[in-house]
Amino acid sequence: MSGGLIRPLPRPRARRTLFCLSYCGGGTAPFRPWAEFLPEDTELALYCYPGREARYGVPFARDWEELLDGALAALREVAGRRWVLFGHSMGAWVAFDLALRAERAGYAAAEEVVVSAAHAPGGRAAADGRPPHPGNTDRELADWLLTAGQLPPAVRDEPEMLAMAVEVFRADLLVADTYRPGPDDRVRAPLHVMYGEQDDLGRADAAAWGRLTEGGHTVTPLPGGHFYTPEVWRRLPGRMGTFPAWAGAGR
Repeated sequence: MSGGLIRPLPRPRARRTLFCLSYCGGGTAPFRPWAEFLPEDTELALYCYPGREARYGVPFARDWEELLDGALAALREVAGRRWVLFGHSMGAWVAFDLALRAERAGYAAAEEVVVSAAHAPGGRAAADGRPPHPGNTDRELADWLLTAGQLPPAVRDEPEMLAMAVEVFRADLLVADTYRPGPDDRVRAPLHVMYGEQDDLGRADAAAWGRLTEGGHTVTPLPGGHFYTPEVWRRLPGRMGTFPAWAGAGR
């Protein structure tokens, strides 16, 4: 691992990279199983945000710029290939802004930017106060984490683990709250928007991403809530337009 970049199953001869960005309070663990199911010509690369997993001793990012600087440095290590970005929830914002910064830095545009379970940047008022929001109490954030399925119910009875999860979650919310997208921010790459049919994100909210790309966009509703269903999540790369072979694999 270099600067937060993790390759669960290194494939030096791969021609394409699927680069994933996690949600608020999340790490790389939910994405790691995808490595074994991707096509042989594709390597999974994950960016681990500061303050968790193997980067537990690294201070949390102080703001959006610091978080994106780290993500862009990690992407630079794999950007010589064709690449696809995937981001879930807050990670969708990271993926979009990362694609934009990479294009402005002269990188070839991503084959596809997949944004999952997130309003388009600027699509929800930051001050509305509904969870999850950095102004919420620890209890409100803990309840959201448990209700949304980000934490297993058993964690409710583990005060220390729950407090740690809320600490990481709040740190990421504070970072996301400093994101200020520009009025003319648009990527060249096509956007693929996914959302859960039982999430509070509706189709119109998902379709709002379309104004942020010059490469066209698609919108895909999926079974489940904010994290879909376990089976949908396990096979999620197969729903991305660039991985049709994996979608039909009997694994």
